[in-house]
Amino acid sequence: MKKPSTKFETICVKENMPVDGSDSHVLPIHATSAFTYENLEDSIDVFTGQKSGYVYSRFGNPTIASVEKKLAQLETIDIENEGACIMTGSGMSAISTLSMSLLESGDAILTQYNLYGGTTEVFKKILSKYGISVIFIDLEDKVAIEKSLEEHQNIKLIYFESPSNPTLNCLDISGIAEIAKKYNVLSAIDNTFCTSYLQRPFNFGIDFVVYSTTKYLNGHGNSIAGAIISKDENYRKTIWTTMKLLGTSCNAFDAWLLHNGLKTLTVRMDKHCSNAMTIAQFLESQPNVLKVNYPGLKSNKYHGVASQHMNQYGAMLSFEIEGGLEKAKGFMNKTQLCSITATLGNVDTLLLHPVTASHMNIDKEIREANGIKDGLIRISVGIENVDDLIEDIKLGLT
Repeated sequence: MKKPSTKFETICVKENMPVDGSDSHVLPIHATSAFTYENLEDSIDVFTGQKSGYVYSRFGNPTIASVEKKLAQLETIDIENEGACIMTGSGMSAISTLSMSLLESGDAILTQYNLYGGTTEVFKKILSKYGISVIFIDLEDKVAIEKSLEEHQNIKLIYFESPSNPTLNCLDISGIAEIAKKYNVLSAIDNTFCTSYLQRPFNFGIDFVVYSTTKYLNGHGNSIAGAIISKDENYRKTIWTTMKLLGTSCNAFDAWLLHNGLKTLTVRMDKHCSNAMTIAQFLESQPNVLKVNYPGLKSNKYHGVASQHMNQYGAMLSFEIEGGLEKAKGFMNKTQLCSITATLGNVDTLLLHPVTASHMNIDKEIREANGIKDGLIRISVGIENVDDLIEDIKLGLT
């Protein structure tokens, strides 16, 4: 058979398809912007929804779809609903995409004061431009929640973190969900600190769970992505449409890195939690530590409510060092094993000073009222040998 007379440069450009029908043991990365069709009729069927298929990776991609399916399975493992997941380009894009999907001009969000600083900013600086208002209250006060819902009938979403960032306040998730249903309001939680391994909000009646998958779900600090998981599959198309049109989609490579991280999620989280408990107990015994925020400590205000919702107490903790800003700086600069960085959830131990980093754009009065003081240090506890970590913390405290 005569070989086709295809020229060199054409061969270089032409995509090489798989040479056999074998299935890859490991999820492949579909690093493609678009997808092809056998003929125009096939294309029309996919575009009109008569046939399942992929169009453009901003709309969906086989690698991303595979990881979305796994995330939804993990989140809904205890309930009958299959749920639905949409991956986005970051945790912040998950929050903004969900908000833009559920809310319109004139609506309001009910939330807590002690949110992650970036979330507070997107609510106040971005959503407000589109007529979506934000109402901050103490979500530990159920009477105040009901009062707000009665006074502001434009509230369409209760959004919160539990544990919160960076003071690890824990909320009555089931209680909030019950109130939301009573007033026909949707509820959403940022579950990044816990992951579905430690806490499954759908079990307590929450409607949506959002993640920065960059953190513990991935665990290795090598990708940025987010996820929105809904208990009701009927919301998938609405959220997908917003993601597609805003362009907040994830990419195949970051989804693939997340997929790899998920394989070790359980063993990592067990070690993270064990180390964090040991470190929290050590810090609590130190004379120059004013307060330790870790819900696993029996002395912690939130230990009881955390125990109702979490099967372990996570890897995040914060503590207030005596001496304020200068002593906090000294601690951060003296440690040698811990890294100073603006993230969390990696396998190594990470330090953050919220007042000069994540919460620097939050009004000082609001920060301090919610326990975010100049001497507060946040620790994302890694999976190193815990004795090594204790020695490094001792070095910082001297």
